[in-house]
Amino acid sequence: MASSETPSTETKPFSVLFVCLGNICRSPAAEGVFRDLVKKRGLDSNFTIDSAGTIGYHEGNPADSRMRSTAKRRGIEITSISRPIRPSDFRDFDLILAMDKSNRADILEAFDKWKQRNNLPPDADKKVKLMCSYCKKHDETEVPDPYYGGQQGFEKVIDLLEDACESLLESILTESRQT
Repeated sequence: MASSETPSTETKPFSVLFVCLGNICRSPAAEGVFRDLVKKRGLDSNFTIDSAGTIGYHEGNPADSRMRSTAKRRGIEITSISRPIRPSDFRDFDLILAMDKSNRADILEAFDKWKQRNNLPPDADKKVKLMCSYCKKHDETEVPDPYYGGQQGFEKVIDLLEDACESLLESILTESRQT
């Protein structure tokens, strides 16, 4: 039997994809915040974490410098490089988290366009959820885009993401204990 066919006693890492419009502010920050939480708990090997954008305009670029510096002040490093969402993401990720309702609609529209041609799981759209649906301390339903605002917008994004990511991690860990 080839090594790739050898049964593994390890479970597949839980995979999370964070998505915003350009993948230079909110989704890389969410990736960084979640990665930091997972690392602090020593759970790195249990997760695959990435981010993407609904557009490819910033593809290949690092996250916005204002977002990186805001996160860094809180001890969170953002190292991701922008990329657009792709059909394989609907196969490769267990959960796809949109930063706002517009991003969610764009992700679902892309799924509808790609599902037949790329032989995607028919229920992969159920993996797409709103990031703020995991918030416990904040009432916002969307993570606002801070790109055209001031510093307080970047701080607010990190506040929301820290809240949502903490709850997200607890939710995933609780769910995995029940299976």
